Formats: sequence, C-alpha cells, structure tokens
Amino acid sequence: MEEYTLLIDTEDAKGLVYNISKVLFANNLNIEQNAEYVDSETNKFFMRTIISGKISRNILLKELKEVLPQNAEIRLNKKAKKDVVILATKETHVLGDLLIRYIDGELNANIKAVVANHEDLRDLVEKFGIPFTCISADGLSREDHEDLMIAKINEYEPELLVLAKYMRILTPKFVKAFPKKVLNIHHSFLPAFIGANPYKQAHERGVKIIGATAHYVTDDLDEGPIISQDVVRVDHSYSWQEMRKAGRNVEKIVLSTAFQLLLDDKVFVHGNKTVIL
Repeated sequence: MEEYTLLIDTEDAKGLVYNISKVLFANNLNIEQNAEYVDSETNKFFMRTIISGKISRNILLKELKEVLPQNAEIRLNKKAKKDVVILATKETHVLGDLLIRYIDGELNANIKAVVANHEDLRDLVEKFGIPFTCISADGLSREDHEDLMIAKINEYEPELLVLAKYMRILTPKFVKAFPKKVLNIHHSFLPAFIGANPYKQAHERGVKIIGATAHYVTDDLDEGPIISQDVVRVDHSYSWQEMRKAGRNVEKIVLSTAFQLLLDDKVFVHGNKTVIL
C-alpha cells in the first residue's frame, strides 16, 4: 500500500474540503491523517493530508485542479526519505547531533554528503561513513567559491540543504539555485540580534532568555521564514561565553526539530512566515 502526502495551498472558499475528499474517494484513496488551516487575514487555505492506496498521479492531480481555485498550489509527495546535503565549517555540536540522530534512524533522510569550507570536520563525518568534501575559499572570490559549491552539491541532487553552522553568507545566486530548500540555524531568538556574535549582543542587552531559530535562507540575512524556535533562561551572572554554551544545546534541538518538519512535508511558506501542519 503506497502512502503519499498531499499538500494544498490556495485561496479559501466554501466546499474545499468536501471537493478534495470527493476526489480522493472517487480514486479509491484512504485519508490516513488530515490537517487544515485558514488564514482569515489573507483568505488563504492550507491542507496537509496523508493518503494511501494505488495512485494514478496524473489523473489525481488533474481532478484536484478541476475542483480547486485556478491558482491553487498542489504537491503530491510519495512518503520516502529525502536526499540531503549538509554544509558545515568548523563547529561540531550541531553537525554531530544530526549525524547521531541520522545513524540512530531518527531522521527520515538520506544524508548524501557533508560539504565544508574547512577540513576540520572530515574525521568526524567519515566516522559515520558519509562522504566529506572540503572546498576551501582561500584565494577565491565569493562567487567563484560558490560556483564550486553549487557544482558539488548538484552532483547529489539534494531535496534539502542544511546549514550546520556553515559560517559564510550566501549570495542571491546561491539562494536562487536552491529555492526554499536551504535550512539554517541561527544562534539567536530572531528577529533580535541578527548577524555576528549574537550572544555578545544579547549579553550587552541584559537579556533573561536566549534561544535559537531555524529558518529558510533568503536573500535577506537571517530574515527568512521561521520554522522552529526555542529558548533557555539565563540571568545576570552569565558571561556571553556561558550564554553561548547554554545556547548550543538549544541550537541542536531547534535545528533537528525544523529538519524533521521539512522531511515530513509539514511546512508551508506563507509570505515571510510559515504554516506548520
């Protein structure tokens, strides 16, 4: 029995759920799970449905288009592990956590490779039997380095890219090459304290909580749609280095949570926000 995830993003209208369900029933498909959300401010309807049965993909999509508004976005994804490439630099905590979760079978993913701009993490990655490639940026312009990165990444044809503390700002060209495919972890509770050394910024402001934010990468630095966030409490006795240490634990949890949401096709992009179903 095949299982698929049906994702629908469209203008809200009366009878949408009925019409969708009628098409699924007519195709002898069973609804295993279903979740819906309507944004009343923008009149947008979102639906995520797990369906099972023998699917004729072209027929099903054609019939769904006939009963939905003209501009409806319909995605039908077979439930399977997604191919993923991880980008990293030198820090081990986030990458190591993902690799352990992967080996333990927690992530519904095929990690095809880790690509980094330094050699520091090669031994760690190869212990897990995952290909590691270092593409140094030394002596290269940002554009030339990214061209090499894009070429290497494309060899693996990934469905998702994960920035596991990849410490280089991506150009619009790179972002355009992988639209809505790049997940980043920012060591701050965005939108506060963007850019470099947010823990020091937070310490100087005397914050009482610190956090981490996993978000899509866009052309605007640290301003892409937010997928997951979490916080930990601190107080005046913490140095910024102690805040960073506490924050690293949150970073691991937030990134793995967001990663799993994307692997499970639970994230809709809605303007500069996300809807999680």
